[in-house]
Amino acid sequence: KWRMRSDDCQLVGLMPHSSSRQAHLVLADGTVLTGEAFGHRGSVVGEVVFNTGMTGYQEVITDPSYAGQLVTFTYPELGNTGVNGDDQEAERPHAKGVIARQLAPQASNWRCSESLECWMDRHGLVGICGVDTRALVRRLRDGGAINGVISSDGRSPVDLLDEVRRAPSMEGLNLASQVSTKEPYEWSSPCRVSFDQRLKQRPDHPYRVVAIDFGIKQAILDRLVAHGCAVTVLPSNADLEMVMSHQPEGVFLSNGPGDPAAVDSGIDLARALLEISNLPLFGICLGHQILGLALGGSTFKLGYGHRGLNHPCGTSGQLEITSQNHGFALSADSLPETTVEVTHLNLNDRTVAAFQHRHQPVFGIQYHPEASPGPHDADHHFGRFVALMADRRNVGG
Repeated sequence: KWRMRSDDCQLVGLMPHSSSRQAHLVLADGTVLTGEAFGHRGSVVGEVVFNTGMTGYQEVITDPSYAGQLVTFTYPELGNTGVNGDDQEAERPHAKGVIARQLAPQASNWRCSESLECWMDRHGLVGICGVDTRALVRRLRDGGAINGVISSDGRSPVDLLDEVRRAPSMEGLNLASQVSTKEPYEWSSPCRVSFDQRLKQRPDHPYRVVAIDFGIKQAILDRLVAHGCAVTVLPSNADLEMVMSHQPEGVFLSNGPGDPAAVDSGIDLARALLEISNLPLFGICLGHQILGLALGGSTFKLGYGHRGLNHPCGTSGQLEITSQNHGFALSADSLPETTVEVTHLNLNDRTVAAFQHRHQPVFGIQYHPEASPGPHDADHHFGRFVALMADRRNVGG
């Protein structure tokens, strides 16, 4: 480690780089990592987090739930398989920056249409590689997620530190409104990946589902369609009148970024929907947290979040290996026991992983059953949602 002129900054993990490709990662605590720029050249500020997945970097980078964040990948090399048009979770990247140990010199995959670096440059996504990501992850694991800046525009770390310390905390930010669709749209297309062998149903009369877009992933929409749903996607600020005008047989509350407690319109909508006692409601990730808040619970910020493909969740005797991406969680003690049952715990830290309403067809899960990327253990939750709508249809609801 080397000290800089400013007592606030500490240079870590220096590697030789040509000046034209030099980049800095500066954390709000004064830590500086110097590496090599890749992707777009520029400067970007966000919350520095880490993802432990060994695959799926394109899905992660395009997941709207990563809005406002600089993603550190623990897998040591990115770009091996390039990028393609099928693995996008949105039309553009939503992560603000990418931090990697090493960039693959050449992409090799039968589905590859472009290299990761060219794709990032085309979309204006800033990256830094050649840094010790293991040391960085240990810093985040021990000290918690922290704001940082990636810069390859030639500015000094001292100047960058001043910028990052002015950035707002993730707590209190309603980022869902920034990534949500502005206009309603229909989603009824089949899965984009032809070799996906998971369940596909085509009922004569698909179930009418309204999905509230807090940052929805396309893979979630694909799985809803695969389970027999015709989906109408509405903006995050949709109200009860807008939702019910589509005559839904079920309402889905999507994943998304930011602080769930700041999504006031979503919480208000969930409370109003809960007044319709026989309407199935299903929430994933941020949508799960919003449902919990509407039921009287509270949320808190995790130290460094859950972001990866290997989180065990379940109850005694049963578990699912799950894909996760969230920085906030529901407080188990805050959920009213008379109306809410916690059905799954994250077995790493015992936080709430899923719950269900004791008297209504309402449930939420903290993890991602669409598993894009990730294991398919939890895909049955989409079937559970469809079964609730089938029961309602059968009784004339």
